[in-house]
Amino acid sequence: MYVSKIHLRNWRNFREIEASLRPRVFVLGPNAVGKSNLLDAFRFLRDVASPGGGLSTAVASRGGVSSLRCLHARAYPDITFTIGLSDDSDNLQWEYTLTIGQDNNRRPTIKSEVVLDAQGSPVLQRPTDEDERDPVRLTQTALEQISENKPFRQVADFLQSVSYQHIIPQAVRDARGFTAQPVSDDPFGRDFLLRVWNTNKKTRGARLKNITKALRSAIPQLTELEVDMDNQGVPHLVGAFEHWRPHAARQNETQFSDGTLRLLGLLWSVYEGTGPLLLEEPELSLHPEIVRRLPSLFRTAIRTRKIRRQVITSTYSREMLDDAGIEGEEVLVLRPTADGTVISPLDDADRALLGEGMTAADVFLPKAMPNSKGQFAFA
Repeated sequence: MYVSKIHLRNWRNFREIEASLRPRVFVLGPNAVGKSNLLDAFRFLRDVASPGGGLSTAVASRGGVSSLRCLHARAYPDITFTIGLSDDSDNLQWEYTLTIGQDNNRRPTIKSEVVLDAQGSPVLQRPTDEDERDPVRLTQTALEQISENKPFRQVADFLQSVSYQHIIPQAVRDARGFTAQPVSDDPFGRDFLLRVWNTNKKTRGARLKNITKALRSAIPQLTELEVDMDNQGVPHLVGAFEHWRPHAARQNETQFSDGTLRLLGLLWSVYEGTGPLLLEEPELSLHPEIVRRLPSLFRTAIRTRKIRRQVITSTYSREMLDDAGIEGEEVLVLRPTADGTVISPLDDADRALLGEGMTAADVFLPKAMPNSKGQFAFA
C-alpha cells in the first residue's frame, strides 16, 4: 500500500491543504515554507500508531498542541489529519481521519477519529457513547490500542512502517562520538552499520549486491560491498575499488567520501523497509551529477523489490528535478501565502510545458523563486 492522498488542517505551516500522492513524490518549495513539516505529518501519525508511543508522546515530543497548531488557525482551532491508503493497483482501501485538540490542562484530546473501508463504510467512528461516558478514553487513539484497532489493523501496521532517514556521514563513521549509549532505528545513521550487520546474511548479501549495481552508475570503480565485524565488536562497511593494480583496493567507511556514504545509506534505506520512506534533501553532500541520477536510482531500486514502496522526498535541487522521467503529478510545489502555506495545483499550462519536453525543474522551480521584490512567481 501507499499513501494516495493527504489532507491537513491547522498543522504547523498549513491552515488547510489537500493533495493526491503517487508512489514517488518530490516536495518542492523555498526555505521555511514547510517541506519538513509536511514530512513530519507522516512521522507524527507513525509515532501515534507505534507501540510505546501514542498520541500523548507524539504531541509532547513536538512541544504540545499549541506548537503544532497553525498560526493562521481561526474559528476552527483543532488539528486534522486525513490520509487515504491505496493498494498497488491504485484502488483506495482505507481512509483514516484524526482530529485533535487540547483540554483545559493543555493535554491532547481526540475530537474525532474515523476509519472508512474500501466501500467508504465506517469501521470506526469516535467519539462513541463509551467515550462520552468516560472522557479519559479520548486521550488515546484507537489506532494505538491493539484491542481497538483489530478491524483496521492493516492501517496501524502500515503507519508503523513509515521510515524517516537523513543519513549523516560523520554519525556513520563515529557513532560513539555522537552518542555514548547505543541508539536503535536512528534516522541519522548512528546505528546504520549495526543494522546492516544484523540483517540476515543472505538478505544482506542480496541487498548489498543490488546496491553495488546501482552505485556503479555513480561510482564505476566500486566492485563489491560487504560488512565485517572487528575484534572489538564494531561493524565496518568494506568496499572493493578497481584501480591500475592487479587486485582491487579495499576501503572501509572511514575512507569513504561523504557522498558515497550518504548515497549508500539512501539506497539501503529503500531496501530496508516496506512502508513510506521519507527523505529530506537527499542531495546534500552529493556531486551534482550523482544528484541527477537519484530519481532513476530510487526507481530502479524500488522496482527490484517484490513490495512496491513509496518514496517521499523533499528537495530544492535543480539537478534532481531535471530528471526527464519525473511526471508533473509526482511533484508537490509548496508556496507561502499570507494565509499559510498552500500547494500550487498542477494546471494545464504545466502539463503542456512538460509535454513539450521541459523538465520538472524547468516548470516548477521558477514558481518557487522570489523576484527582486521578494515576491514569488505564483503569489
